[in-house]
Amino acid sequence: MKYAIIIPDGAADAPLKELSGKTPLQAADTPHLDAVAQSGRIGTVRTTPPGFSAGSDVCMLCLLGYDPAQYHPGRAPLEAAALGLQLDAADWVLRCNLVTIVDDKMVDHSAGHIKDTEARQLLGSLEQALLPAGTLQPVQFHRGVSYRHLLTVRGGDFSKLHTTAPHDIPDQPVKPHLPRGPGADLVLDLMRRARVVLRAHEINVVRRQLGENEATDIWLWGQGRATKIPSFQERFAVRGAMITAVDLLRGIANLLGWRNLECPGITSYHDTDYAAQGRCACAALDEYDLVCCHVEAPDEASHQGDFATKIASLEAIDRHVVGPVVAKLKTFGEDWRVLVMPDHATECSSRKHHDAPVPFAIAGKQCHSAVARPFTEQAAQDSDLHVNAGYELMEYFLSVARA
Repeated sequence: MKYAIIIPDGAADAPLKELSGKTPLQAADTPHLDAVAQSGRIGTVRTTPPGFSAGSDVCMLCLLGYDPAQYHPGRAPLEAAALGLQLDAADWVLRCNLVTIVDDKMVDHSAGHIKDTEARQLLGSLEQALLPAGTLQPVQFHRGVSYRHLLTVRGGDFSKLHTTAPHDIPDQPVKPHLPRGPGADLVLDLMRRARVVLRAHEINVVRRQLGENEATDIWLWGQGRATKIPSFQERFAVRGAMITAVDLLRGIANLLGWRNLECPGITSYHDTDYAAQGRCACAALDEYDLVCCHVEAPDEASHQGDFATKIASLEAIDRHVVGPVVAKLKTFGEDWRVLVMPDHATECSSRKHHDAPVPFAIAGKQCHSAVARPFTEQAAQDSDLHVNAGYELMEYFLSVARA
């Protein structure tokens, strides 16, 4: 059997008045997505369990068959796995976003999707200013991609520290959402001192002159400790590979024992090379039992409140990823399955994630529906297939194929 999972991150949305009451999925021209839904099964799945926030860390674990209540260690440790950080029992790791805060409001959680080269220079300056050589510092910066980075802290206890994801507070005052609880003093001190360094940095001076969002601050959140989870092959006897431009997904793939496949040209934004990702996924199906193809662009467009770009990204995913991947799967005869779904909803109106159940569609071997429906939120809600415990969907996707 060959399996493909295609994840248009944050694709699900709410109706928008700008689209005459349609969602971006309903407004987009997606014939290949619709064909998957119409030829197979469509339904809804709840990927945000009670007590959790609708973040990709939680929702992706759920989507891939792992109960977050049992396996979720915090967001930062999952990304640490992508960077190959060796954490010991005394280490804590936090997400370190470069963000834009103006007049005490979170203007941009991504600092204008700052480039890797600029971000690395800023992190280097922060290290020099905040962690001078020759001192015994318990903290260390770790460079990631674009605005996404990590900070490790040796010792202490951050288990009761309360933090908030910056993308959950767009255009909102940051003060009520600053880290609080045990360990907050250290975190807040780093954030305050970083602000001084960043706002005077030459990179931000140039960005200001160009009218781009500056990296005015670091935002620390998503803390956790080293974790191990059972491999995907142990649980499902399937050998997998991941194609993504996002460290969080790379980290999850590493923990699952999947191979992270390099695909030149792909990014976590709408400037990604959709066609290259489709070609990489098709080629990978020749070697791996399961290929997971994650595209971040719809989510980032939603966080910017940009429904037009979100629609364009959905149409590009349909044309360059879904269509070619399904065509490739069909070359394996009848022995294939495809699952298409977002990990969570991201609403353009609020610019935030939402914990509502998301639509999914499964097509391929022994998977048919009596009623043909397009791939939209409403069509999924109208179906008779609803998975409340989201982590059970993966077993359904794989076991039905074996029936």
